[in-house]
Amino acid sequence: MEQARCWFLRSGIQESNGGVARFYRSGAGQNAPISAEITGYAASALLFAGEIDAAVRAARYLTRCAWDESSHTFPFEPTSPLAYFFDIGIIVRGLLAVWRATGDGEFFERARQAALSLAFDFLGDGFFYPVIALPEKQPLPGEPRWSRLPGCYQLKSALAWREIGDEHASKLFELALKNALATHESFLAHEPDREKLMDRLHAYCYFLEAALFESQRVEVRAALAWGIGRVAALLRDISPQFERSDVCAQLLRVRLIAHHLNAVQLDESAAREEAARAESYQSFSNDPRLLGGFWFGRRGDQILPFMNPVSTAFCLQALHLWREHQAGAWRFDLQQLI
Repeated sequence: MEQARCWFLRSGIQESNGGVARFYRSGAGQNAPISAEITGYAASALLFAGEIDAAVRAARYLTRCAWDESSHTFPFEPTSPLAYFFDIGIIVRGLLAVWRATGDGEFFERARQAALSLAFDFLGDGFFYPVIALPEKQPLPGEPRWSRLPGCYQLKSALAWREIGDEHASKLFELALKNALATHESFLAHEPDREKLMDRLHAYCYFLEAALFESQRVEVRAALAWGIGRVAALLRDISPQFERSDVCAQLLRVRLIAHHLNAVQLDESAAREEAARAESYQSFSNDPRLLGGFWFGRRGDQILPFMNPVSTAFCLQALHLWREHQAGAWRFDLQQLI
């Protein structure tokens, strides 16, 4: 955790304005563009690692630079003509995390405004559009990619409504939960491309992460048990060809948290293997742009040349929780979930 924390602070992945790049290309030696969604994730991760000042800088980038006043929402990237439901929910959760840590009303107010955008700009006929065009705020036609279709993965962003503390917003979360429970099993079906199926595992784990917040419900516990087993089987089946480090970490987090919530019994052997898989992606290069971060994944035996802040955030948290579990010192608060 210490080395991953230092990577966030010293690698340059967080730029001078507080925004965080989507990833660092080790081959080209440069960052990808800043992403508001990734900056939201980074704000939560920095708080978890105890770096409040850096988290505040990320949050201020979101409130003052990433927010588009004319369309009253968060575009995908600066000047992008698109806005994504999923991204905005992650941003709201990051802002709320920093607000809880600092009490700064600027962060809560922008989170509230963005939660309103989720409600008014993306609501379809009983579902939520995944992406809209700006400034018209018209939904884009669906495409085969999971990120361009409604799906159970949207539940993690719908947590923004659950966490904002508004009665009407909570009803929208209930709609998202109902839709997710009805469709989650089919999300992993009918994808013949194994690499794309690994990408879908990453998205499906968003559903499992959000389901943890409602694990007291019988139907949610059943979905968690089914989903953990299905992701574990597909991860091991596809990994010799293609593996994402974030999927390893996401699955491990869900296993551990579900166990400590008394929702799903822990498979210790599987958790140990997933911890080893996640740990294998941490970089110990002498290059400060790489030291302590986690690689995105591998294709066959080759590490892919993307040093990734989301992979780092998820792996950092998963391995920290694994060590807490092993030490019998579990202290995790579900609101800390990155």
